Amino acid sequence: MNKARRNPFNTVAMHGALILYTLIALFPVFVILINSFKSRRAIFREPLALPNADSFSMIGYETVMKQGDFFLYFQNSMIVTVASLSFILLFGAMAAYALSEYQFKGNLIMGLYLALGIMIPIRIGTVAILEMMVATGLVNTLWALILVYTAQGLPLAVFILSEFMRQVSDDLKNAGRIDGLSEYTIFFRLVLPLVRPAMATVAVFNMIPIWNDLWFPLILAPAEETKTLTLGSQVFIGQFVTDWNAVLSALSMAILPVLILYVIFSRQLIRGITSGAVK
Repeated sequence: MNKARRNPFNTVAMHGALILYTLIALFPVFVILINSFKSRRAIFREPLALPNADSFSMIGYETVMKQGDFFLYFQNSMIVTVASLSFILLFGAMAAYALSEYQFKGNLIMGLYLALGIMIPIRIGTVAILEMMVATGLVNTLWALILVYTAQGLPLAVFILSEFMRQVSDDLKNAGRIDGLSEYTIFFRLVLPLVRPAMATVAVFNMIPIWNDLWFPLILAPAEETKTLTLGSQVFIGQFVTDWNAVLSALSMAILPVLILYVIFSRQLIRGITSGAVK
């Protein structure tokens, strides 16, 4: 096994496969970015060419700024994403701690019940969710999206965090109890700092689907004041005419926050994934 790992050919092949996958994953982002700075004619004539003096144009970004309330859409997306991630991490960590730390009747059944949320897509219950939001008066509010995304992300958060919390030393927690710390203090001050890589992993896995989602904003919050960035970008897509400059510019501006957050959490994400692999 060790000899196979030290084989230079295996190392080169592995890195080559990773580089190829990275290029394939980044290619659509590259195409969107370069074409957002080109004129409409240049987009269709040479979609893979870099902008030059003849094809360079900022008309797409100018259109995005003039038509539609882009900054409102961006603000709504940020509020929904940050609030949803906060609830997912808080409630998911608390539930994972309870399932991993305390043995009670129904512990296993509760864990299996939460695991069903990973296997069953939440969109199956769209009609029931819409009826519930109408009954509670939450349609066309950001709370409707926050609650749905929180429910969507909790099963995976509990599944990942519970595995990490089982690895936290019992001696450390018992020492805290001997010192008179409450269970909440042990959880927030001793356990959570040790599972930060896992929490970063959960945050990244949930952040991208929430930020990019079009389904629930279109159904639960289609009003102008509650549109998210993804839904707001649809204003440039018509039945007969599509302003591709504006669409690509809006998508480019929507990609940047995700890339920035990924860079911030990347180190913790890698630590979380590698720690999970070792376990």
